[in-house]
Amino acid sequence: MVVRNALQANYTARDIDESLSSRALDTAVQAARAAAGFIREAAPGLSALDWVEKGTADFVTEVDRGAESRIAEIVADAFPDAVLVGEELTPASALFGEGLTFVVDPLDGTTNFLHAYPHYAVSIGVLQGRELTAAVVLNVQRGDLFTASHGRGTRLNGELVRVSETTNPSRALIGTGFPFKTPELIEEYSRQFVEVSRGTAGIRRAGSAALDLADVACGRFDGFWELILAPWDVAAGALLIREAGGIVTGLDGSPYSLSHSPVVAGNPVIHPWLLQSVRAAAETLRDSK
Repeated sequence: MVVRNALQANYTARDIDESLSSRALDTAVQAARAAAGFIREAAPGLSALDWVEKGTADFVTEVDRGAESRIAEIVADAFPDAVLVGEELTPASALFGEGLTFVVDPLDGTTNFLHAYPHYAVSIGVLQGRELTAAVVLNVQRGDLFTASHGRGTRLNGELVRVSETTNPSRALIGTGFPFKTPELIEEYSRQFVEVSRGTAGIRRAGSAALDLADVACGRFDGFWELILAPWDVAAGALLIREAGGIVTGLDGSPYSLSHSPVVAGNPVIHPWLLQSVRAAAETLRDSK
């Protein structure tokens, strides 16, 4: 198995091997559960963990690395030739391959975990070539398991779910993430936050993009946006939303591709409103300079 840290990928239309997709989903679920178990076992020892600061307010611990190692072992056993694109493993700039790729965030919401704030997840997206075909997001504390496979819908604990049917933005609940790693975007984000908050029922920032996207997929959130997310933050959540009837794009409105870039997601009515709102705020900021 090849381990990579990928910077970008694009989707192309390809034939999907449904049997391979099903087996990959089963493997991803097994791996996510193993990683979640490891994280739960480590939780009582939080005070002894060594925090490593990767960047501004961006931490990693031996728990992140240990969880990812367990995922890698399970994936390698089932698919020796698969590529593993992980946040914490060997850093090397590379494109996704043409075969099977597992895109992994072993602990999405590390800062929450370090503060015993019970909102963090294991996220695994699977691609065949450049096409997302399977996804798993497992809420470590609650045990909620979100799964999706290409053309077969999205499930929460085995039950099919759909994006919300909210059509009035004033009644919408929107998820978001702060650009804490990129302070140069704070001013732009602040304008967007004001614009969106004026037109909605509320905005929530819980600190785990994988769970935020999963919450869009099951209708808890009506929409979500963030200015910069990595492929491992979004790979699973993007498929969850698409298979649940929602839309995931970049800020330019084009279909989201796995890259370090903005993400705007929502149900088919709220998404275009949210996209227009955040773009208008950004344009207003540029015109003022």
